[in-house]
Amino acid sequence: MPDHPDITTAPDAGRAQPILAGIVAALVGFTSSFAVVLTGLRAVGATPTEAASGLLAVMITQGVGMVYLSRRYRQPITLAWSTPGAALLAGTGTVVGGWPAAVGAFVVVGVLIVATGLSPRLGKLIQSIPTSLAQAMLAGVLLPLCLQPVTAFATSPAVIAPVVLVWLVLQRFSQRWAVPAAFGAAAIVIAIDVWSQDRIPRALDLIPRIDPTMPHWTWQAIIGIALPLYIVTMASQNIPGVAVMTSFGYDVPWRSVLSITGIGTVLGAPFGGHAINLAAISAALAAGPSAHPDTKRRWIAAFSAGWFYLFLALCSAAVATLVAVAPPGVVETVAGLALFGTLGASLAGALKAETGREAAILTFLIAASGVVIFGIGSAFWALVVGLILRGVLARKPIE
Repeated sequence: MPDHPDITTAPDAGRAQPILAGIVAALVGFTSSFAVVLTGLRAVGATPTEAASGLLAVMITQGVGMVYLSRRYRQPITLAWSTPGAALLAGTGTVVGGWPAAVGAFVVVGVLIVATGLSPRLGKLIQSIPTSLAQAMLAGVLLPLCLQPVTAFATSPAVIAPVVLVWLVLQRFSQRWAVPAAFGAAAIVIAIDVWSQDRIPRALDLIPRIDPTMPHWTWQAIIGIALPLYIVTMASQNIPGVAVMTSFGYDVPWRSVLSITGIGTVLGAPFGGHAINLAAISAALAAGPSAHPDTKRRWIAAFSAGWFYLFLALCSAAVATLVAVAPPGVVETVAGLALFGTLGASLAGALKAETGREAAILTFLIAASGVVIFGIGSAFWALVVGLILRGVLARKPIE
């Protein structure tokens, strides 16, 4: 028997462990953040059908990408949709040109990701953006979403309380499953509400389908959506994803990963997919020791996760329909709870260093304000102002 047997020749016990780890990684990744994706797509102008198509698109592209990359490089390369990017969309809102312009911006993001993999200079340019400012921008974008559980509870405590309570209990005993469990509680709340008001969806609405949109390009969407989405995806997903993989001893094929995720983003954009990238948090589920003691066997976890995402894609229309008929505030609460950890990490990263802290605070405040200038959202202006202030404050005073 070879030292590192293939999935087809491994003993049942050794084969089952990474497969199960991959299924868990996909299930946790899906249930913990799909609400953020749907919220973000709806915010930039997608109809419920278009948002469901977008969710389907990112699930298929990332699933296919994971199957290919993990098999090709024998590494647990896990992909994900850009959850921070979806949160950014939720805070951006509609731009000039509406949904077609947002789709055009998604195409631009994919092209930029491919270009980053092919051009070392562009990669270095992104890495030169101070981490504190990128994290501050992300934290500002996340703040309004993370406030949703608070405002929703104040408005409808009887509806929101079960969701929050389940989340709190699981935070105490199993943080990994806290958000999926909160979604389960939300699903029960939604089902009761739908049944009591006789608003049961049609069976046709539960069938996954694509809804293509012809991309349209406006400079407001490129500056206000594409650039911030690209920066957030690179700084908060791809670069940390490489760090996670490196911590487990893997040398990520950077150019190939960015090429696959960039091309996947371009292909998924006309169907509503906003961006796919290296997984950061969920990557540890497939790349860590819990997936398999042998580091050369953990690729099977990512491989199985990719196939399970393709299976879960069949549920995209169903969950989108569930979101569409939900009582006000329920889905937003789940999305906000899902982003608490990301908000905390972003705030910690933004304020960790004393140098440039003022610039980071101002970046955070502008991003959180939701201000729109010249049709361009607050995320872009937050980063611009933060970079300018950091540059000004970095100059030594004349003695």
